[in-house]
Order: sequence, then structure tokens, then C-alpha cells
Amino acid sequence: MTQKHMAKAKTTRKKVAPRKRAAPRKKVRKASPLDKLLQMLPFTESQIQRGATWGVLLLIAVVGYGVAEFFGAPAAARQEFAEAAGRAGFEVKRIEVRGVDRVNELKVYEIVLNEKDRAMPLVDVEKLRSDLMEFGWIKDARVSRQLPDTLIVDIVERVPHAAWDNGQSLTLIDKGGAVLGEVSAAQAREFPLIAGYRANERAEDLSALLEEAPALIPLVTKAEWIGNRRWNISFKSGETLALPEGRAEAAAAWINFARMDGINRLLGKGVTYFDLRDPERAYLRMPRKEKEDDKAPEKRSGRSQTTQEG
Repeated sequence: MTQKHMAKAKTTRKKVAPRKRAAPRKKVRKASPLDKLLQMLPFTESQIQRGATWGVLLLIAVVGYGVAEFFGAPAAARQEFAEAAGRAGFEVKRIEVRGVDRVNELKVYEIVLNEKDRAMPLVDVEKLRSDLMEFGWIKDARVSRQLPDTLIVDIVERVPHAAWDNGQSLTLIDKGGAVLGEVSAAQAREFPLIAGYRANERAEDLSALLEEAPALIPLVTKAEWIGNRRWNISFKSGETLALPEGRAEAAAAWINFARMDGINRLLGKGVTYFDLRDPERAYLRMPRKEKEDDKAPEKRSGRSQTTQEG
């Protein structure tokens, strides 16, 4: 093809306008589950970063302490690791005591305040718990670290169940017989009274016994442990009931007495003593009647009698 024909072919071609490129779409970043979780937390991003920093420092201190223990580093090295944690901010600055009602809170603080300004790794929480458990009112105690600077003391108190007359003083005891502390006679009147040598150790057995006939429980004022072997029960109306030895025997007699009182109304009828120690028969004791001669005024003669010692 000649150059003339080629030039003519070029002029006959249609000019095609170039296509406009579509603008690239902006990619929308989808929030990951972790991002959603962080957004739900009531912390700012800076607070989270600060917490992460503290966590790293704590991890370094713990790992270093563990390595020292594993390789048998001397006590001085372990002490240095603990003090390093303290310098990083992990030392006791605040103490919180929870669950205290009847326990002397000042005594609790006296024990725990000895740990003030101590590095957290050096706080012996088991020793603190052992010291707290020496108080009669404390049934259980838990000491925990709330990093970076707080010790938490959770107290579980015992519940007073009865007053125990041990022959020398009145003390409150819980249902299991643990001695809680001395009380006055006026304070003791708020609780059922038990008496006798080592009667507190039988408090749980006594509660189980009385529950065999619960209708009589509100009428009981005192339970006395006799000879370390059996119970005498006293009632508001003034009577005393002697129960036999043995759990089963005492429970049977207590149930039998409740049945008889329900039928014949034994209490409040003038009987002072019911003896049910013999399973075959019951013995009653009536109040002692005054003799007529005792009621009459003493007669005096007009003569005066003198005696002469010789």
C-alpha cells in the first residue's frame, strides 16, 4: 500500500474518546471484635495504654522474681526484685476492710496497717489471714492484692447463737460453740442461755435436740449440761425437765414431753420438776407445802428461862 493510501485510511478512522477512569472507592475499615470490646469499656485510650504499661512492668517484676526463685538466687536478690516492683509503684498505699459489723475494726487495721508502704511481692497474705483468724468473731478472712497499691480484707463474721455461763463469766457463742467474747448479764438476756462445763461444745447437739419438738423452743429459757453427759431444760413458767443420757434417748424423751404437754398442758400447772430419765415412767415434783405449824406464829411463854453454865 502506497503512502497516499495509508494517509487516507488514517483520516477515515473514527476518533474514539478516551474512557474516564472511575474514582477509586474508599475502603471502609470494619471494626474488629476487639475494637468493639474496647469501645464498650468505660476507659479512654490513654487509660488503657497506661494500664498496659503497668501490666508490662508487673510482668517483668514477676518474671524476674520467678527466675530468681527458680535458680536459687539469694534472699538479697529476691528482696531487690521486690523493691524494684515497689519503686515501680507496686506497694501498699491503701487498705480496705469489708464485712465488719461486730468485729472490732480497729484491731483489724492494727494488723493490716503493718503492711503499709511495703512492696506488694513482700506482703504475706497467708500470715495476715492467720493473724486475723485469732479473733473469735471472725469465721473466715481473705486478704487479696488489688494492684497496683491496695490490700483488700474481706471478713466473714460469726453469728451469735446463745450465751454460755461457764461458771465464771458469760460469753457469747455461735451455733457451733465457738466462743466470741464476754458479755454482761443484760446483754446475755437477748440470747438463749446454756450452762455447764464444756456446754458450748454441745451447742450444736442441743439445737438439733430442741428442733425435734420446735413448738417448745420459745418456752425454753435455759439448758444446763449436767455432769458432761445429759441436759436439764428450764422453762419460762419455772419448771425444769430432766432428760436422759444419749442423743436418741434424750430426743425420744423431749418428743414425749412435748406430746404430753400438748394433751394435758403440763407447763404452768404448778409442777416444778419433770424427770424423764427413766424411759418406763415419769416422775413429777410438786412445790413443797408449808406445814400448818410453820404458818402459826411462834408462842412465847411469859417466863424467861435462864441457863447457867457450870
